[in-house]
Amino acid sequence: MGHRDHRRAGPSSVSCAVVTISDSRSAATDTSGRFICEALRKAGHRLADYRILKDDARRIVAHLRRMSSRGEARIALLTGGTGIGRNDVTCEALEGLLEKRLDGFGELFRVLSYRQVGSAAMLSRAMAGIYRGMFIFAMPGSEKAVRLAMRRLILPEISHFVGLLEG
Repeated sequence: MGHRDHRRAGPSSVSCAVVTISDSRSAATDTSGRFICEALRKAGHRLADYRILKDDARRIVAHLRRMSSRGEARIALLTGGTGIGRNDVTCEALEGLLEKRLDGFGELFRVLSYRQVGSAAMLSRAMAGIYRGMFIFAMPGSEKAVRLAMRRLILPEISHFVGLLEG
């Protein structure tokens, strides 16, 4: 079966969780998280969970483990903590958790980002992978980066991702 067939065969509505990782954002200032939630709703997907977590690897891992054990979300969309700042720990948290990495997500994100911001794209550590049947995507915290990742990479393939896991 080709990728178009997998897309068509996948579920039309997927249960997703959104996690903003930040020491400074609140529900009022989390434009990236709000964009993801709204984009998912507009595309017909279900929002199983939305929260803001501090930049703390143990909290990130614990939350993803809880979500996985509950089986409420097939896809977890994380925004924030993927840069190179002292407090950016999202990638470190995921490295020990992911069972399979999807290196193509980060690679394609940086290519697309390069077209927008130039060589600064190399500073992004956006990544994705699978943990206990749940796809996890870690995106930068900027709304512009989130819009790029969601519109160009994630939303077009959500049904495909889940269809592959279920098939």
